[in-house]
Amino acid sequence: MGEDRETSCYDPPKNCPRTPDQAGEDKFMDNQAAIRFSRIPSASGAMARLAYAQAKAAGVSFEPLLKATGLTVQQMDDPGARLKVRDQIKFLSLAADALDDTFLGFHLAKIPDLRQIGLLYYVLASSEILTDALQRGARYSSIINEGISQRSTDGADVRIAFNYVGVSRHLDRHQIEFWMTALVRMCRQITGLRLLPTRVRLIHLRKGPCTELAEFFGTEVEFGASADEIVFAKRVGEVPIVGADPHLNTLLVKYCEEALSHAPRRLGSFRSSVENAVVPLLPHGKVRAADIARRLGVSERTFARRLALEGLTFSGLLESLRFDLANRYLKEEGLSISQVAWLLGYREVGAFSHAFKRWTGKTPRTVRSQHTAIPATITSATP
Repeated sequence: MGEDRETSCYDPPKNCPRTPDQAGEDKFMDNQAAIRFSRIPSASGAMARLAYAQAKAAGVSFEPLLKATGLTVQQMDDPGARLKVRDQIKFLSLAADALDDTFLGFHLAKIPDLRQIGLLYYVLASSEILTDALQRGARYSSIINEGISQRSTDGADVRIAFNYVGVSRHLDRHQIEFWMTALVRMCRQITGLRLLPTRVRLIHLRKGPCTELAEFFGTEVEFGASADEIVFAKRVGEVPIVGADPHLNTLLVKYCEEALSHAPRRLGSFRSSVENAVVPLLPHGKVRAADIARRLGVSERTFARRLALEGLTFSGLLESLRFDLANRYLKEEGLSISQVAWLLGYREVGAFSHAFKRWTGKTPRTVRSQHTAIPATITSATP
């Protein structure tokens, strides 16, 4: 796609007359966006604390990692303190780099006693059959992590899908790999069987061998997929739970419903919703503000206004998003420069190289060949 012309932000003419109805709609949307932006998704922080403990045990200087994510030692030492989901994602990424563990989330998910999850674990473990457990897990998973919406369906197969809410999906790989690994471990533990998914799909890219993951799941993991999901054969849904206790389950479900009733209904920024809608379309070279607005169910005017409330334009957001993805993709040695350019929506490698040099002062090939760290911010693009 063209570098700038096809992706410019929709800006309504300043002299365009607005009807009272339009003015009322704008004011309502502004208020709703302000409410949404003020409620940042949080998580129990168990993953981040496991990574923190791992870093300490390995002698890694964890203070810079905490500072870079805005987290504190007090938060990490207090198991009851909830963390912002986006901070947890960033901390896991930095810890993985510091520990030189590209599969940190997967490895961390194999460590803890799953009973430490608490209420959610016992709701699943007291259900009668696996389908019931998965459906309850999907409904109450936000108690553990408000940034992941889990959905379980039982049709031709048993399918568990994951969507990010109020958090940008493209920044993450370790949290979702932890989540999926822990879920499969839990299914095996509460049934007493080594259940094997028929399919495991993840949106983020990985190149090269992923033998550990394939051995754990019992199937090759599909990276760069259009969705995050785990699929089991239909018969797996009827597998009984070893510790089924209907009376206990009824009581725990009541507690979970009470917890949900106190949870905020609107979470996160509009930016994350836009980014999550843009990323799958980038390789197709058809990312336009009008198309994304339509996908999110808002008018072009409302789309531009809600971005503006967060200090953004669509063109600036798109450039910042491409930079983040370029940073991630260039670390994948199995991806050629031309493949990276295509994934970012550039028709020609030259256009990508030009943009990357504008962002960093270096060409993509130079950064990859020298194995140097890409700066954490774009020097010329609007964030």
